[in-house]
This record gives sequence, C-alpha cells and structure tokens, in this order.
Amino acid sequence: MSLRLEKQGAIARLTIDRAAKRNAFTQAMWEALPPLLAEAMADPAIRVLVVQSAAAGVFSTGADIHEFSTGALDPEWRAMNQASIRAAQFELARAPKPVIALIDGDCVGGGCGLAIACDIRVASPRARFGITPAKLGLVYSLHDTKLLVDLVGPAQAKRILFSGQLLDAAEAQRIGLVEIVSSDVQSEGDALAAVIAENSPHAVRGVKSVVRRVLDGQADDDAETRQLFSDAFLGEDFAEGVAAFLEKRKARFK
Repeated sequence: MSLRLEKQGAIARLTIDRAAKRNAFTQAMWEALPPLLAEAMADPAIRVLVVQSAAAGVFSTGADIHEFSTGALDPEWRAMNQASIRAAQFELARAPKPVIALIDGDCVGGGCGLAIACDIRVASPRARFGITPAKLGLVYSLHDTKLLVDLVGPAQAKRILFSGQLLDAAEAQRIGLVEIVSSDVQSEGDALAAVIAENSPHAVRGVKSVVRRVLDGQADDDAETRQLFSDAFLGEDFAEGVAAFLEKRKARFK
C-alpha cells in the first residue's frame, strides 16, 4: 500500500511509501487519504497525526505525472482527479486534531499542497519546496492558493506560483512556509508531537477550531465560540490542569 496509517500511543502516522516514484501520488492514493485521515481522527486514543515519508530524502513530488498526463485529457477522469485532490487537502486542512508534516527532501507540487494543509511543518536542511503549475500551463486551485497565502502572504505566494522555483529549507523558513528546520527532522518532529499529545486534547482541538475560523474569515466571537470558551471551565481537562498546577505535578489528561 502506497499510503498507510500506523498508530503508537497517542500519535498516528500517515506514511507515504512509494519511494521508487519519489512518493508521487496516484489517483488511488488521493482517494485513500481521506478515509485514513478519518480513521485517525475518530480514534479517541490519537491526539496528533504525523504525515511523513517512509524513505529518507523525499517527502512527495506531487501528482504522478505519467498517470496525470494521460488521464487529464479525459474530462471525466480530470473531474474525478480534481475532486479527489481537493477532498484530500480540504479534509487534511480541517482535521480536528493537530497534524504535523515531517519533510526530508523534495516537497513539490501536490506534495507541497499536502504539507501546507498540515498545521506545522518540520523540515530537514535538504528539504526543497515548490509549487509548479506555471511550468505545466495549469492554474493552481483557489483553496490551495489560500492555504499558501495564509502561510506566506500574497506577495510570497505569487513569487512561488509565478516562478515555480524550488526554495531551500532556510528560505522556506524565512518566509513562513516552514516552522522548524532541524538536521534530525524525525526526532524534532516526534518530540513536538509528544509535547502536543501531553497537553489537554480539549484545549488543543478548541484552539485549532478557532484558528480555522479566523483563517476562514471570522473576525469576532459568536455564540458558538463564546460557549466553547465558557464550557472549558466546566471540563475535566481544566480541573486536572488546575489540580496539577496546585500540586506541582505534571497534568495527566484523559
């Protein structure tokens, strides 16, 4: 299977395993991603999802160009492919639990689209980033363009999309495309996932939902967000967090 979901404790891993093709995504892989994502989100034991490659040296080079170049000439296949890619990246961007992308090597095209749909990106120094529809005569989708603009701003997004050039990890971090660059990307990413997993799952999910509302255009609280804030004070996580603070111990959130 080119995509697989593995679970260990509070952390799940969505692993891309097609190294011979530099983790290029086929139609079948785009279709497989949302159900695997849903499985991780539905498991109450899972608090963080990590998206990574099974092999070092590449994250994903995007769509399988051999399949795409043939299939794209068929309107029915093209519509199916567009819907599958959108569903994968839309659902990933709106997953209720935190998602971290570990990026070692090339992260290009649809692979970069997957990375920007995650909450946090941790990259190795050899990672390279690019979104290349301008080199193929294509127009990048609005949803994915917004994900990019949300991260780097409109001017940098235009530079990335107009040029189709690859950015190294240092430049990607400088403009906000990557949050952390580490020579040991696996250990760095796993440590971050563990820290998040130890915090209140109710608080983390609540914060993520509020940030998504902001990114989707909401500028002030409504009845639902006010209720979310108020209800937290009555929850088990708040009681445990306060008790742990007063007792000078580590909180144990259920």
